[in-house]
Amino acid sequence: MPVNPREQTAHSAVMELKGGSITLPVLKLLSSDMQRVQDQLKLKIHQAPAFFHNAHIVVDLHDLAAGHGDLDFPALLGLLRNLTLIPIGIRGGNEQHHRAAQAVGLAVLADGSYEAGTSPPARLSPQGAAKAPAPSRLIDHPVRSGQRVYAAGGDLIILSQVSPGAEIMADGNIHIYGTLRGRALAGVKGDQQSRIFCMDLQAELVSIAGHYRISENLDDSARGKPVQIYFLNDSLMIEDLSIPARQTHHGRT
Repeated sequence: MPVNPREQTAHSAVMELKGGSITLPVLKLLSSDMQRVQDQLKLKIHQAPAFFHNAHIVVDLHDLAAGHGDLDFPALLGLLRNLTLIPIGIRGGNEQHHRAAQAVGLAVLADGSYEAGTSPPARLSPQGAAKAPAPSRLIDHPVRSGQRVYAAGGDLIILSQVSPGAEIMADGNIHIYGTLRGRALAGVKGDQQSRIFCMDLQAELVSIAGHYRISENLDDSARGKPVQIYFLNDSLMIEDLSIPARQTHHGRT
């Protein structure tokens, strides 16, 4: 029986709603003093303005000192938007924070089951055995400018180059068997043990668990070299793997 084109169009799907995983920057508030927050945030953004421009952000209230129930949410939203950040929600805080956040249109996000800076606990199967970690994600082609690649729950392996303007992210380590010219963010859920390895360092930005350095702050002696990048003693360390003695370049975040 012939199908009426109008009926076919009326019943054709025009959208899909799926679960997904999106990594967002997190602003952890330690004080409700909006002037101090603004001053310190300006300094951070000045270090990497392109990275933060129009970035969606979550405000974390877990470590906000007791007695700050009067957090000024309209002022917080105003200063974030003036700095070209786009706040979408909060996590942590008390009931008063939640009501105030919802009153200004922010979502109240569910808390994770682990603290920032540590790895998520292993999930147990019904038999009690630890669940196997997520497999690594393998990319065998160049990551072009404007592309974003994310490896959820595991490592990211790139067998080619990462172009300027591209962004690669992983919950675990990042391995790049080519030139890194874009942005690489490892341990994006807070794992400070994660590392970045690349054969040719020319990055716009590198980050381990939110601690980052931009191109202007990279040691010139490490550029164009095979390196590993890791977090140690509150600093991002860049180790030149082409030197047998493995001399290490220090740089505070």
